[in-house]
Amino acid sequence: MNHLELKNKNILVTGAAGFIGANLVMKLIKTGDAMTLVGLDNMNDYYDVSLKEYRLTEIDKLVAEAPQNKWTFVKGDLADKALIDKLFADYEFEIVVNLAAQAGVRYSITNPDAYINSNIIGFYNILEACRHSYDNGAKGVEHLVYASSSSVYGGNKKVPFSTDDMVDNPVSLYAATKKSNELLAHSYSKLYNIPSTGLRFFTVYGPAGRPDMAYFGFTNKLIKGETIQIFNYGNCKRDFTFVDDIVEGVMRVMQGAPERKTGEDGLPLPPYAVYNIGNSNPENLLDFVSILQEELVRAGVLPEDYNFEEHKKLVPMQPGDVPVTYADTSALERDFGFKPSTSLREGLCKFAEWYKDFYKV
Repeated sequence: MNHLELKNKNILVTGAAGFIGANLVMKLIKTGDAMTLVGLDNMNDYYDVSLKEYRLTEIDKLVAEAPQNKWTFVKGDLADKALIDKLFADYEFEIVVNLAAQAGVRYSITNPDAYINSNIIGFYNILEACRHSYDNGAKGVEHLVYASSSSVYGGNKKVPFSTDDMVDNPVSLYAATKKSNELLAHSYSKLYNIPSTGLRFFTVYGPAGRPDMAYFGFTNKLIKGETIQIFNYGNCKRDFTFVDDIVEGVMRVMQGAPERKTGEDGLPLPPYAVYNIGNSNPENLLDFVSILQEELVRAGVLPEDYNFEEHKKLVPMQPGDVPVTYADTSALERDFGFKPSTSLREGLCKFAEWYKDFYKV
């Protein structure tokens, strides 16, 4: 593995107003190291844009205290090839972290166009820009890190999910686009010697997260006195991973690029890797809902006498969903000495406190 310093690097983070992207940018700024950070996001309205604006404001507050950092936010789309090429030409990025994507399994069933544009065409534009960063002998991109997803495992029966498992049976278009990203990255790593690492994230949650995720959506409904639907009659298990753990993992991976090596045929061996980032501790949905409601009461988001039983409904499985997600993170531990460890209660406690403060409950 090739160790990279982040100090004084030109770094692109796509999806920078997104949940993981914004937290990554903030953590990079908090290192105190001088770096040039460029954030790209199209600020689409898949969910409440005010959350994205809030995250950008939080970044701006940190930047104000860290004059050694150059932070530039660009509102634009990954599918805009001319824009991507211009950014690469202007900033000569050394590290690229592609987190921009159309997220969500269920939305991919009703709005597939968004996934092809962002996750396929957008990612292709990033790969092409990385490829051409080496033109005319330039040093170019030293490491491309990109978001994959635990959804690539589809209905795998073998748990925990290992990156050695076959993942050729996606059960949603979203999952298929993420698997495609890994395949495209592999071919570009092989052909053009681009060091690339894909990260399969497992159910990321935390403060200022995505409202389409269960913990956030449930909270919004419970506050309004609406009924929450618990899929597969509560018999789903999810490997919930706190956002701080995800970001710590991403930062460590950014600094460890797969090594460039030449094969016996004189051609590059692809400098390519894929890792799981998950908590390796799947929680039953009913237990998760119990912890969530306890923390919402404790934070004062919901009253102590709230009748949860009246607001819960067990329903069948949704199309595109899988019964269990469970990360084998042994490779991440081996190569980076890191394993996510935030407990679900600790993470949901932080979310509940943020929710109370943000929505002035």
